Amino acid sequence: MITVKDIFDYLNMLYPVDTACDFDNVGILAGDSKSAVTGAVVALDCDAGTVAFAKEKGANLIITHHPVIFSDGLKTVTENDVVYKLITGGISVISMHTNLDVGVGGINDELCRLIELKNIKPYLAADGYLLKCGKTDISDADRFAAFLKSKLGCAIRYVAGKTPIRSVLVCSGSGGGYIEEAIKGGFDALVTADVKQHQFITAINAGISLFDGGHYNTENIIVAPLCATLRAKYGDLPFFEFYNEKIKTV
Repeated sequence: MITVKDIFDYLNMLYPVDTACDFDNVGILAGDSKSAVTGAVVALDCDAGTVAFAKEKGANLIITHHPVIFSDGLKTVTENDVVYKLITGGISVISMHTNLDVGVGGINDELCRLIELKNIKPYLAADGYLLKCGKTDISDADRFAAFLKSKLGCAIRYVAGKTPIRSVLVCSGSGGGYIEEAIKGGFDALVTADVKQHQFITAINAGISLFDGGHYNTENIIVAPLCATLRAKYGDLPFFEFYNEKIKTV
């Protein structure tokens, strides 16, 4: 019998929860840690669609990147809430957020691999967050943006720097604030998401390339490899990939 806690312990070994940021909420966030797992869904988020998919597949565990309970102010759980649907449906949730971002083989590593960076290394930001960096052979910003579009499957917002691109700093998800880190670190480009207008202006003034690949697209890339890792570990236990089709890019 494989329990929810067994799978959590394995994930915690790969991506220790004590490496998550202080603001985060990770671990077993809903359900019974002692219950036997009948199947598991791996997804970026846990919403009503994820819960419905889990029920359809006969799975009683959902493993997400974004925490299903994140705000400090959860005051009610009613029939329309996801947490209510989880509890009444007997479904547990394990969420691995910023610890999955920074872990070996985690989202930042997967993003570096996807965009074919070489000599990938960790880069410790001033705030203690672990980014990744590497080298690219695509030196032209316009060509690099087109390459990112083909790899991530979405529109890319970007500004081109004054110099050819060689060294690239990477932060999946919301990392526009690391443009200052990229400048101080002497990088030619930052690849991230959720970039604000003033951060693009900072990049323009500094002459550095900045690429925004979208929060969903720079993080959803972990679903398939994480699912493959769990399948390899647990053999016949079914693991299902779930992608939110309501989040679209045109």
